[in-house]
Amino acid sequence: MRRGQRKRKAEVTELPRVSRRRKEEEEAIQEARRRVAPSVREFKFNKKRVRLVSQGSDLKEDARCILYWMSRDQRVQDNWAFLYAQRLALKQELPLHVCFCLVPKFLDATIRHYGFMLKGLQEVAKECAELNIPFHLLLGYAKDVLPTFVVEHGVGGLVTDFCPLRLPRQWVEDVRERLPEDVPFAQVDAHNIVPCWVASPKQEYSARTIRGKIHAQLPEFLTEFPPVICHPYPPSCKAEPIAWEACYSSLQVDRTVKEVEWATPGTAAGLAVLQSFIAERLKSFGAGPSTPSTAARTSSPTCSLPMFPGQVSTQRAILEVQKHQSKYKESVDAFVEEAVVRRELAENFCYYNENYDSVQGAYDWAQTTLKLHAKDKRPFLYELQKLEQGTTHDPLWNAAQLQMVREGKMHGFLRMYWAKKILEWTHSPEEALRFAIYLNDRYELDGRDPNGYVGKLHAICGIHDQGWAERAIFGKIRYMNYAGCKRKFDVGQFERRYAPGTLSQ
Repeated sequence: MRRGQRKRKAEVTELPRVSRRRKEEEEAIQEARRRVAPSVREFKFNKKRVRLVSQGSDLKEDARCILYWMSRDQRVQDNWAFLYAQRLALKQELPLHVCFCLVPKFLDATIRHYGFMLKGLQEVAKECAELNIPFHLLLGYAKDVLPTFVVEHGVGGLVTDFCPLRLPRQWVEDVRERLPEDVPFAQVDAHNIVPCWVASPKQEYSARTIRGKIHAQLPEFLTEFPPVICHPYPPSCKAEPIAWEACYSSLQVDRTVKEVEWATPGTAAGLAVLQSFIAERLKSFGAGPSTPSTAARTSSPTCSLPMFPGQVSTQRAILEVQKHQSKYKESVDAFVEEAVVRRELAENFCYYNENYDSVQGAYDWAQTTLKLHAKDKRPFLYELQKLEQGTTHDPLWNAAQLQMVREGKMHGFLRMYWAKKILEWTHSPEEALRFAIYLNDRYELDGRDPNGYVGKLHAICGIHDQGWAERAIFGKIRYMNYAGCKRKFDVGQFERRYAPGTLSQ
């Protein structure tokens, strides 16, 4: 048998094995949901996850359905907002509908982000149809299309999910103002394990100050999910067929930033990546500091990536990872710290600080030190175009930038270095933060997210950090340099991999 034939035969036998393992893992999760309750109606739903947005709370007596306005959390199962909407519908013996409002543009999102999202939503629509729950894709801003839909379909109660950022919060407020007064409107934090408004009533200073509060409440909130079931009350009207290609074409976004090929959108693919991470890399996740050379940490963005558009629940990831607590305690603890404490700290900051994307959002000490050094002479000055093209004097920085442009991701260690060098090479902290946010939101698949904003403020403005030894330009902001990176990992290997002209997808 020739070598190529042997390889193809191995692939043929390997694929069914992988497929079988994935099916077994999916069935195990489904069984875990069923064990906790047959449906959300029999489940003791924690009402702390829910807050009322509207004045009235009583459902209309002549209601024809309940509606879940899906926004941030784009999945069916393991979604507290979806579950709460089904709970209301089951108790009232009403049909359940789901809608998503597709806006033509959103900040600096490109076709890379929209394409990933739309492919995930196709999976949502298919799963909803299988569960007797019509999925409606509404084209336009929620304030313009959602209130009309509510009236035309006789919606008796509206449920949506939660995002701490200004624009999504404004969308919720705009819909609230335009809803009929007799339609109650509830919001559920389906993104955080401990709901943002429950975790803390104020902006927390650091991970140290929020960690105890999060861990004290995890036993109450870190529970298994009940299943979203096939809805027993048939809809009074079917959803209009969705012309996905036409929706794709209608978007008013930049199409020059190409979609990535290495990541498959959707909940099923995201859960498969999670299980692969657990099987192959979790054991070494807690071994030493995170660098681009650490296999487990280098791969971990692919584990957390589907959580960006809400396609995989962080709570599901933690439940699955914690099954290995006795075997890999250090790694599990490190994963919980990163995926729960640090992530919910970022949510806390954006929720309680309106200036989460501005130098004005930094602590007083950081604003003072940056202002004192604003006029310091910069060794290099780059305009946005040079940074975007990755043509600075620093080959490591260029490699990190080019990885982000090509793949839509960058290791957390390098993101810190990348942002700090932008502070060093631009005219002011304000310009540095503006450039960093623009580049992150344009290229990173997890752009326009609390983690992204807080990561930039951490690197450039010292958020959730302390003052360090004073130096030029940075003042008391933590400093990083090329020599320090060389001591941490094989810089040359990374530079060669993402050198100009190379392809790494």
